Amino acid sequence: MIGNHKLYQLSKYWFRLGLIAIFLASALIRFWGLGRFNTLVFDEVYYAKFANNYLTGTDFFNAHPPLSQYIIAIGMWLGSHFPWDQQSLNGLAGSLRSTWSYRWLNALTGSFIPLVVAGIAYQLNRRRSYALIAALLAGADGLFLVESRYALNNVYLVILGLLGNLCLLIALSQSQSKRWIILALSGACFGASACIKWNGLWFLFGLYLLWGMALLLQWRREGSKFKPWVGAGLFVSGSKRDDSRDWVGAGLFTSGSKRDDSRETRPDKSCPPAKRRVNTQNSTLKTSLVNLTQLNGIQFLVNFAIIPALTYSLLWIPHLIMNPQPGFWEAHYRILTFHEKIGSGPEVHPYCSKWYTWLIMLRPVAYFYQTAQSTREQVPAYPPLPKGYGQVIYDVHAMGNPILWWLSTAAILLLLLLLLQRLWSGIHGYFPPTTVNYISLYLGLNWLAQLLPWIGVSRCTFLYHYMGASVFSGLGLAWLIDRWLHRGQESWQIAAITVISLILLAFVFWLPIYLGLPLSPGGHQLRMWFRSWI
Repeated sequence: MIGNHKLYQLSKYWFRLGLIAIFLASALIRFWGLGRFNTLVFDEVYYAKFANNYLTGTDFFNAHPPLSQYIIAIGMWLGSHFPWDQQSLNGLAGSLRSTWSYRWLNALTGSFIPLVVAGIAYQLNRRRSYALIAALLAGADGLFLVESRYALNNVYLVILGLLGNLCLLIALSQSQSKRWIILALSGACFGASACIKWNGLWFLFGLYLLWGMALLLQWRREGSKFKPWVGAGLFVSGSKRDDSRDWVGAGLFTSGSKRDDSRETRPDKSCPPAKRRVNTQNSTLKTSLVNLTQLNGIQFLVNFAIIPALTYSLLWIPHLIMNPQPGFWEAHYRILTFHEKIGSGPEVHPYCSKWYTWLIMLRPVAYFYQTAQSTREQVPAYPPLPKGYGQVIYDVHAMGNPILWWLSTAAILLLLLLLLQRLWSGIHGYFPPTTVNYISLYLGLNWLAQLLPWIGVSRCTFLYHYMGASVFSGLGLAWLIDRWLHRGQESWQIAAITVISLILLAFVFWLPIYLGLPLSPGGHQLRMWFRSWI
């Protein structure tokens, strides 16, 4: 029975039920024990304090834009009106607050990330099984779990950037007369992501790369007839060459179903010749990305330059009202010079890591580490026990799910290899218009846009700076797994189920160091596979 690919065609009922289950599981694991460690963990010493400063009217300078602190402050204010975990109170943020009050909104936001990832996956190829697998993998990532349980800002940056992508894909699936509001919302989300941290701009950079590549391929096809500022063409080829002959498409990326990607480009001979090209390009392809170059230059400039800039600027207004000095431009100059002065290497921070090490998760970050003589002792304890003295270890490690992380890196590199092979043909006049190619283009360019800008960054960087890129590599892995499940051969389906099982088992195995659960020294060492992880 496992060889029947129809088993993996999800009905709407099971699809919705699966998404609800993933959301509830994500929320449960994020909220469970959220008040653990009645202190400020890692960068909570900045963001929780800055958020509290907004509530108390205290002047301060922040080395990042203000949006995430607004959100945490809203959570604090709401939390003060509910009897949440009133036994875990501290004044470390500047006022007497419960740990729940400055963490719960992060946990709720992080719980929605698997659903947003599922929405993007579904918009890419309209396959429910792909969306469900993508959501499951997103929910099984340890780094996102850790970041969601503390008053930090990276989950807001990522979810806003992903919402910008989701709105873009939804808009492209609409008729041109109906898409302008959703496009504007997409641009606003991108601008809001940049107002969390400046590296939120990487999501916009990915869109620029994608649109630019689409225009380049269409220009190669149409030559002097191409008018990007007024035209509404599609970056597809009129060639009759069958995509199924491509070397990678004949293996890992093909489906066992009778209707594969190579047949998406075949025209409907029953249609009049004048309509065949439109039907071939729009009706049969399963991805809305086919409509990307319907966005002319004016539309793109308004929605993905002007609206993001306006959104970003307007979101500064509350901060400037409460902190009139420095002004808008002076604040940006001070932020820039602050980051330029930060050095790199272990002398700056013991967990600094280079961008290329993120691909294999070489240097995770310990957000919290303390030892105790027994689980009955209060943690954190002051002063902490000397190193090696305690019998119980409490460790919150900001690291991804290793199996998911490594397989996702392999998957995105494989997709990039496929993409380069297809683009080489496309630049020379032919780019097969298939769902495989569009998804490879979307995932590959977005992943590169999240990673490559860090090459020129001289300051200390950390593994969590890879979070945006990891979403697109995870989508790549989920796509491969879904393709394998729909193949007719039982061996591919077994491989897909094995990969999913290993990822879930790894998530459970490393869960204690995501949640900061007590471990024996041996149990902790068992999870530190490499010295660079400690």
